Amino acid sequence: MANSGNSNPGNFSNDREKASEAGKKGGENSGGNFANDREKASEAGKKGGQNSHGGGRNS
Repeated sequence: MANSGNSNPGNFSNDREKASEAGKKGGENSGGNFANDREKASEAGKKGGQNSHGGGRNS
């Protein structure tokens, strides 16, 4: 079932420039990047270690 025309303005499949712009904005607004916040990164690492449950291999 292919839609003809632009019945879905939120669909960027026919407009590469809009899709690219939307992707850039999404990355800018993402709160998950620790590159500029060492304290946040450290805290996330600690939480990750606490939640690992020691499921590694014993050789």
